[in-house]
Formats: sequence, structure tokens, C-alpha cells
Amino acid sequence: MAMLDLHPIAVIAGKEFWDRIRNRWVLAVALVFTVFALSIAYFGTAQQGSVGFRSIDLTIASLVSLVIYLIPLIALMLGFDAIVGEKERGSLDLLLTLPVTRVEVILGKYLGLAGALTFSSVAGFGLVGLILSPQLNVAALIHYAGFMGSAILLGMAFLSLAVMVSVLALDRTRASGLAIALWFFFVLIFDLLILGILVVSGGQFGGDAFPYLLLLNPADVFRVLNVFSLDEVRTLYGLATVFPPALSHPALLCAVMAAWIAAPLGVAMWRFKP
Repeated sequence: MAMLDLHPIAVIAGKEFWDRIRNRWVLAVALVFTVFALSIAYFGTAQQGSVGFRSIDLTIASLVSLVIYLIPLIALMLGFDAIVGEKERGSLDLLLTLPVTRVEVILGKYLGLAGALTFSSVAGFGLVGLILSPQLNVAALIHYAGFMGSAILLGMAFLSLAVMVSVLALDRTRASGLAIALWFFFVLIFDLLILGILVVSGGQFGGDAFPYLLLLNPADVFRVLNVFSLDEVRTLYGLATVFPPALSHPALLCAVMAAWIAAPLGVAMWRFKP
């Protein structure tokens, strides 16, 4: 197997990243993250008759639900046309006339888009962290940084799925449809499906396998990773009572998330035909 040439990967990644900077995509997403995160931090308890920041634990608990809905959708919409869109515009043929391999094209596009998504996530959530920092101790800041890191991993996992869809789809319309279907399945349907099986079977089928089944969904891996990171957050989720502590180790969950990033990207590299 030929060695990868880092130069074309860097060039393609740089183009993808700066295209998002120039069209203000990064700014828009960062602004969305900042507004939502600040609103949750200061007004998340308004229904209880009080406003203002209460604790980083409760803030993270609320942000987890927001991130699970928002970041996968943004990542899928960002990457679904990375390859198929280039095909339809005819620019992919021009790109492939250059001395660049299909693996380098996939990696370059993925890294550029991942860089844009990471930059917007760090900018948006990081600004909120700076605003809240006078009210947080070092331990709380570390936990918040861990939450940001896990959110970035979640986005990269769904971006990897988006690039795979972009390679497999025949056109942008089908790619966008598949991307939306993936969002519905992983974010809305997957957990309901598992719970439905448990309820219908009276807990006889899938009960012991339940924690392992959750690892088949990157959104659930992200949720568990954050649920078990803070004591106050853990008590808010019934999930903590059925998930074995050994399976909730942060290093293991991060490894699972890394697999979710690598596997779809590997499929994309394998199926991409110049």
C-alpha cells in the first residue's frame, strides 16, 4: 500500500475549511451554540420559578440534550454533499486529474470539514465557558472542557457518517434524504426501538444486552459519557441505574466513539471510486 502524501491532504482540507470560513458557516454555527448554551445556563430553570446560573452539572445535563439534537444534524448537513456535490458540479473529475489518491481526497475533505465543525464548537461553547468561568472552580471548568471534547467527538462521528453517505449516494437529493434518515434513526428512533422491545417482551429480551446496544448509537455513547462524568448529572438519568460502571469508563467510551469516526470513514474510502 502506497504511503499517504500529506501535502494534497492538507491542501484539500485547507480549502474545505476556508470555504466554510468565507461563507460565514462557522460564525453562524458558533453563534447558535453560544446563544443556546447561554440561554440554557441562565434560563434553564425558569420553569421552576428562578433564573440565573445554578451549577455546571445542571447546565451540562441540559446541554447534553441540546447537543444530541443539534450537532448530529449540523454535521450531517455539513458533509452529505462533500463528494456527491463535487460529482454533480463536475469539479471532482478535475480534482482527480491531479496526482492525488481517493484516500487522500476523502481524508482531506473530512479533515477540513471536521476542522470547521470543531472550530465552531470550540468558539461557541468556549465563549460560554469564558462567560461562566468567574462562577466556576477548576474542577467544574475541567468537566465543562470534557463536555466540549465529547461534543466534538459526536460531531466528528456524524460527519464521518455524512461523508460515507456522500460517497454511496448517486446524487445530492438522495444523499440529503439519507442524511436526514440517519438523523431520525440515531437521534429519535433508536432509543424508542430498544425501549419498545424491552416493554413488549417484558424485559425478557434485550435486558442484559441493553447497555451494549446503546454503544451502537454514537448519540447514546455521548450521553452516557457525560451522564457518568458528574454525580449530580448521574442522578438525573435513570440510565445510570442500568449501565454497568465498568462499561461507562471514559476511556472505553472515547474508544467506541473513535470507532464510530473511523468505521464509516473507512467504508467511504473503500467505496469511493475515482
